[in-house]
Amino acid sequence: MTIHNILIVDDEEHILKALARTFRHQQDWHIETFTQASDALRRARSRLFDAVIIDCVMPDIDGISFLRELKSLQPDAARILLTGMVNIDTVVAAINEASAFRFFTKPWDDQQLIQAVTEGLRIKQVLLENRMLAQKVRDQQQELEQLRRQRSV
Repeated sequence: MTIHNILIVDDEEHILKALARTFRHQQDWHIETFTQASDALRRARSRLFDAVIIDCVMPDIDGISFLRELKSLQPDAARILLTGMVNIDTVVAAINEASAFRFFTKPWDDQQLIQAVTEGLRIKQVLLENRMLAQKVRDQQQELEQLRRQRSV
């Protein structure tokens, strides 16, 4: 069984607890929570996460800036943004600048959030498998090319 590391960042402790409760039955998910985006970013520099959920409005680093930085550190992590206020500019920035996978408003629907994380984890796995297969094809092409050169000598 693969354990998926999920990072949740929100400056409101009760939101973190509610999100942790939402995911408590996902036995193959390891949840880490942070109230400070800067602390979560430090953690992301030393641990790989499969999915990240962050509040848009944070006191130290806003959610979009956080996701943008996370994208450079961990480009394959599924990135999900939560917000208490719907603003089209925020949604566009989250998608275009930070490659957010999904966008949820507070309060969220537990099942939809679980589905989004599950889908993000599945897509990440497919991307990694595709990358490995593509590398295998490149390696095999190089081997074939070397064999052709050896035969032509």
